[in-house]
Amino acid sequence: MKTVIGIDVGISTTKIVGIRNGKIISPIRIKATDPVTSLYGAFGKYINENNLTLSDIEQVMLTGVGAAYIKGDIYGLPTARTDEFVADGLGAQYESGLDRMIVVSMGTGTTLVKYDNGAVHHIGGLGIGGGTLAGLSRLLLGTDDVKHISSLAKNGNISNIDLQIGDICAEEIPGLPAFATASLFGNAKATAKHEDIALGIICSVVQTIGSAAILASISSGIKDFVMIGNLTLLPQCKKVFGIMEQIYGVRYHIPKHSEFATAIGSALNYFKK
Repeated sequence: MKTVIGIDVGISTTKIVGIRNGKIISPIRIKATDPVTSLYGAFGKYINENNLTLSDIEQVMLTGVGAAYIKGDIYGLPTARTDEFVADGLGAQYESGLDRMIVVSMGTGTTLVKYDNGAVHHIGGLGIGGGTLAGLSRLLLGTDDVKHISSLAKNGNISNIDLQIGDICAEEIPGLPAFATASLFGNAKATAKHEDIALGIICSVVQTIGSAAILASISSGIKDFVMIGNLTLLPQCKKVFGIMEQIYGVRYHIPKHSEFATAIGSALNYFKK
């Protein structure tokens, strides 16, 4: 069987996967200065590393904000486009195996999609995500290197940044443990170290996204949130989401190929059609 290629084209980063016989093949990502260079660089690297020829490829499926810059077919191969929200839903379902979920795409900003037994509906989004993390870190830490920020945060103390319920309440509030956040950056100290600030920035972004997902799900009764996109790679995500699961009785899922879920969904849409 030939391979179907799914490509999620960002402005500077492109993610590419192949699907053959129902299995994901060697997902990769490439950074470049523009989406066209990024896409063709990713495509060339992908077929080279997987010993593919153009004749081995049945279809190319594009998605993402950068897909609009790509005109015509890729190297003369049959090329089609998948709506990004549909790609999010299909990719998250494939990766999680869930039939009902809120898909939370944590990219530069954040989008929220409801997947309900095959039906995909775009709920909305918020302007908080990796771009927020990078921008605040440039201002407060003098760097926007996400790996460095995450490394700093591992040694941070969140009590030097956030105000917690236990800081303002002498008695426990039902449903709100003492470690729950009362105010993000509400206890920020002038003496806070860079490690504390880095952790505060990450927790603020991740916790806000997690809370938005809960609010978006209220009318549906859905308790499962599948988190996809680049920000899911932050090791702090699991801890923050773990605390929120304890408080709100929900479940946050970060699948194996969370970073590539949209590219996977784009390829899957070919088989669906």
